[in-house]
Amino acid sequence: MKELVVATRNRGKLKEIQALLSGVVENVRCAADFPDLADTIEDGDTFQANALKKAREAMLHTGLPALADDSGLVVEVLDGRPGVYSARFAGEGAGDADNNVRLLEELADVPPGQRQAAFVCQLAFVTPQGEEQFFDGRIGGTILTAPRGERGFGYDPLFLVDGYERTMAELGVSEKNAISHRGQALQLFRTFLEQER
Repeated sequence: MKELVVATRNRGKLKEIQALLSGVVENVRCAADFPDLADTIEDGDTFQANALKKAREAMLHTGLPALADDSGLVVEVLDGRPGVYSARFAGEGAGDADNNVRLLEELADVPPGQRQAAFVCQLAFVTPQGEEQFFDGRIGGTILTAPRGERGFGYDPLFLVDGYERTMAELGVSEKNAISHRGQALQLFRTFLEQER
């Protein structure tokens, strides 16, 4: 594929996506490359609904095939919250640190054995020809009581990956891409593009 627009302004996320699609997409652009592309209002009640809305809007605005993800953290003891509200768990305009503080506050009285969680990713791919495809990924883990690690973003420093003794924020980019929820979904997308060639 010659060109793809990813409906995100998050440069950390874009870097992960560019690395995973290297060799199958020549030029991966993002929403920040199109200053007049408005942010999508994420009002869907599922990851899939939000991802599809973002991909459709990016495709319509740019005329390019578009990829969008909606991903987040689901915590069992919180009945799946923060879920689709992961990026704004601490309120509109909240940053990663604010969201992490809110999560730790909500889990303050929850013992270590009951802090199971998962990162979930839903990717939507939309083309100007009307094609729409979905790809998903999921990785399990446990929420720690304090952050660990300097890499990653979002809830990565609090998420101890199942089967590892490290958080997402302690993994290198290539290691994270190989196992993460977004990495899994992008690998399925990459396979799809390779088969379309």
